[in-house]
Amino acid sequence: MKTTLTINGERREIEAGARVTLLDALRHDLGLTGTKKGCDHGQCGACTVILNGRRINACLTLLCMHEGAEVVTIEGLGEPDRLSALQAAFLSQDGFQCGYCTPGQICSATAMLEEIERGWPSWVSQSLEGKAAPTREEIAERMSGNLCRCACYPNIVDAIALVAEARLAEAAQ
Repeated sequence: MKTTLTINGERREIEAGARVTLLDALRHDLGLTGTKKGCDHGQCGACTVILNGRRINACLTLLCMHEGAEVVTIEGLGEPDRLSALQAAFLSQDGFQCGYCTPGQICSATAMLEEIERGWPSWVSQSLEGKAAPTREEIAERMSGNLCRCACYPNIVDAIALVAEARLAEAAQ
């Protein structure tokens, strides 16, 4: 079965069986190994990618379900000499140790900041109306689907908060 997607800005055709997950297609068919297979049950977030602007667990969705979709993986967010703001913040704030969860964390955080900007509330949002403030509690709640076995959570939240603050300052100008 052939599925056509736009992956990291490039149109790609993938020939795969109907039971192939998006995660396995990214890793095995396209060689995009930044997206990791952690639990393979949607509980750890290591496989998080951005699909049509929303974060998803790539291990829980079939490739063939996403004909024509736009997928962004960690490889599409920045390059070694031109990091995204979140990639740079994870480095500056030591938001990783082993690095296994980091691609999923960064993809999730990228989409999560967009969710806040769109005014999507979370469980801890003070209001269901308007934008939530990117507080440490808000960030931690929204990132709760991404686990870090090395327990770098404070540094991950610091990195995301740093980028959120910079975005707020930029928007205020």
